[in-house]
Parts: sequence; C-alpha cells; structure tokens
Amino acid sequence: MSKQSSRPPSKSSFPTPVVLTTSEQVAQLCEKLRHEPFVTIDTEFVRERTYWPQLCLVQLGGAEDVALIDACAPGLDLAPLAELLADPHCVKVFHASRQDLEIFLHLFGTLPVNVFDTQIAAMVAGFGDQVGYDSLVGSLTGQGIDKAHRFSDWAARPLSKAQLSYAAADVTHLRTVYEKLHSQLQAQGRLDWVKSEHAELADPTTFRPDPRGLWKKLKARTSNRRMLAVLRELAAWREGAAQKLDLPRQRVIRDESLLEIAAVRPATIAGLTRIRGVNASFAEGELGAEVLAAVVQGEQVPEQELPVAPGKKKAERPKAPAGVVGLLKVLLAERCESHRVAPKLLASAEELERLAAGERDLPLLRGWRADVFGREAEELLAGKLVLSIRDGALQVTPQSTPQVSAGAPGAS
Repeated sequence: MSKQSSRPPSKSSFPTPVVLTTSEQVAQLCEKLRHEPFVTIDTEFVRERTYWPQLCLVQLGGAEDVALIDACAPGLDLAPLAELLADPHCVKVFHASRQDLEIFLHLFGTLPVNVFDTQIAAMVAGFGDQVGYDSLVGSLTGQGIDKAHRFSDWAARPLSKAQLSYAAADVTHLRTVYEKLHSQLQAQGRLDWVKSEHAELADPTTFRPDPRGLWKKLKARTSNRRMLAVLRELAAWREGAAQKLDLPRQRVIRDESLLEIAAVRPATIAGLTRIRGVNASFAEGELGAEVLAAVVQGEQVPEQELPVAPGKKKAERPKAPAGVVGLLKVLLAERCESHRVAPKLLASAEELERLAAGERDLPLLRGWRADVFGREAEELLAGKLVLSIRDGALQVTPQSTPQVSAGAPGAS
C-alpha cells in the first residue's frame, strides 16, 4: 500500500474520468487494473420495472485511472471485467457492496473475489452501525459528496457531465477511505475481524435466498399452519415467476392477494377471480393455473411437515427475565464503547434474549465476538462478573466474593 499523505486529496488531484464504450477500451483498462494492489468499484443501475437489476454504469478507480464503463453501450463485451473481479491478487473495494455483488453474480455467474467492503470495515473500526458513504467520506477525507444525482435515471442516454462527475466521485473518494480504514484497522489489530465479516459476501446463497423461506417476510397474522403451508408454496412460486418474467414481485401479484389466496384457498378459476387484485385474464392464463397448482401443493403437505409461524417459535423459547437481558445490554453497550465497535456487529437484541434464555449456539460466542463480548456475557450470567459505577463510569470487574444463597447459614 502506498504511503499516505496527511492531507486529503482535492477534487482537482483526481484523475479525469473517461467513459468506456468499446470492448477494446474495457479490455485494456481491466488488464492494467489487474496489476494494482486494489481497485475501487461502484455501479449504477435501475430496477424499478424489473426483477433483475439492469446494469447501466460500472465505475472503476485505479491509482492513475478513473473510468466509467457504459454498460448500455451496444455490443460491449464485459468478459475482461469478469476476469478482473475474479483475480485473487487485486483487492476489490466497495462500499455497501451487497447490491453490486448481486449484479455481478447474476451477470457473470460468480462473485468477485478478495472483496473489501468499507461499510463493514467502518463498523468494525468504530464508525457506528451501517455508516453512510457520504458520512464516511466526510470523516476520513474532509470532502463532501454531492447527492443531487443519487436517484438519476442511469439507463437514459446521453448521461450529463454532472452525472458522470457524480459517478466518478464515488470511486475516487473511496480510494482514500479504503487506505485510511485499512491503516486504522491494521493498527487496531482488527483486519482479521473484517475478513471474518466478509466471508458472508463470498457465499452465493447470501444473494440467492431460499424461495421457500420467503413466506416469512409476508408476516401473515395467523397461526393456521395449513394456511402457512399454502402461503409458503405461493411465495416460492411467485419468486420463480418474477425471475422468469423479469418483473418485480409486486408486478406479478401483490402481497395482499397472496395472503388472501392462502386464506381462502380457491380450487377453481372462478374462485381465483374473486380474490381482490386478481383479474380474469390472470386467473384464466398460465399464471392463474400455476397459482392453483401451488394451492394444491400446500394443501397436500403432510401434517407433520406444516410450517409454524415464526412468532410462535419465538414464544415457545423459554422467556428470559427482562432484568437479565437488561444487564446484558448494559455490558454490550460498555464493551462496544470501550472497543469502539458498532453494536449491530456484536449482537442483536434477539441474540441477547436467546443467550439469557440459555441458548449457546450463537455467533456472539464465536471468534472475535467472543473475545470482545461473548465470554464476558457468559461470565456475567454465571455470576462471575460485577457491573458497577465508579466516578460516573461503568466498571466491569470479576466477582471476588463468593455468593451466599438466601437461607444458608450466615445469610443476612
């Protein structure tokens, strides 16, 4: 990594961005960038009318180059970009990378390798939960981000000079952000923490959720397990149909209609047309037949395999005393503050409840989370730690005096 300047770069020091519209230009740039230690990457896309995001622009930032690949240019071959993303020797730097990675997974069939997400890294470094890019740039570079073109129609051509400048700024500032974050994390000894958090971004299943689990997001207000089985089949069917038709889920059929179909369970086209939001052309067509088939599938699920409402599963868990959960939250807040790490990375409120209720197969009890918080949380639950206030600050100290059970000899 190059030596850092103590002064953030000014806009005038950034390379002039170029727009690439030919396959030869893309190939030349990507071959050059493959030999650099890291490259910053961002994308612009539209998705309002499709299931799959339509890639419009790819921004690439190198030590000497800032280039904008016009993904809408006719006949453009992006294979060299795929090769750059697959090169293990070059770090690919993104901010809040999930949507970008999803695009590349759909486009190339594989995920980029050796990814560094500055939003995740910033959370580990103590910049708070899901810090925004503009806030992070301001903190680390002293520069501001022009948000005026954040919601541009990136599919429209030609792109204005202002749009191109906005797009280029994303990857130019990101170089400085990456270098400073990397140096800070290295000094803190936390690069391994970031690496462990990035493991999820290398797993394709992160971006391809199980269609048979999507029914849980519909939040059906029922404990009728047969209805939930039908809803599970309907939600899985809709996901496949949306992908096949390349339409947003709600354009295929709305959530409200799926919930009503699961409740009513129509067996005929006539019954399907009586569902609000389902017209005759839909019911009488191929999609209508597929909906009725999904209803039948849900009806045929064996009793022992019927799904249970997520809320009911949670209610069946032994309820932890509120005071115990409260103490864990106090310890979590103190450890996050003292280690300067975002609370969301360490443990969620649900995980604290599960820990207090006796569960132990939890992420907070593994790896660096256990070092920072998990083991002490277990010691607190076992009565081996004491939380106290001294000079206006919270103190966490080992329990040195053996505890005496109420009613035992010598108890007061």
